[in-house]
Amino acid sequence: MTELLADRKPADHDADRGSQERDNIADMFLTFSVADEDYGVTISVVTEIVGMQRIMSVPDVPKFIKGVINLRGKVIPLMDVRLRFGIAEKDYDERTVVIVLDLGDSPIGLIVDGVSEVLEIPADRIDKATSFRSSDRPGVVRGLGRIGERVAILLDEKVLVSDVDVALPHLATA
Repeated sequence: MTELLADRKPADHDADRGSQERDNIADMFLTFSVADEDYGVTISVVTEIVGMQRIMSVPDVPKFIKGVINLRGKVIPLMDVRLRFGIAEKDYDERTVVIVLDLGDSPIGLIVDGVSEVLEIPADRIDKATSFRSSDRPGVVRGLGRIGERVAILLDEKVLVSDVDVALPHLATA
């Protein structure tokens, strides 16, 4: 075994390391709290976490779209995850944050009660959520990640925001 490693070229080692990093990032989730539950989103779609700031309300959007913020010149719609999941609304406090996601078309901010930590949850520690769906449509729950005695509800970010037009394209050009 040692001989095999000694004969490897540095480029092979670098390629393996790049592959491992890609594999590891696929298993990495930013966990956060909403009410008394732990949720997680894939870290690869998280661009930043910011504190609450002035929200500009927008008429004629679903109740869980709280409005938009201007973050360094970008208009970002905000989804209150509590309201999206039908959980009672709560006043924002010093722990409330916005998790900014980049899902390709445009960024969106998720308002959550607080951020917990970034966790590596390998695929073999994630139970599929197929039994939670009430229809053939994909569900917002990707799976349940087991972390020791804890369980984090892992979300499918694209499904989370797909039910509504959260891009608000008419605002981005204003």
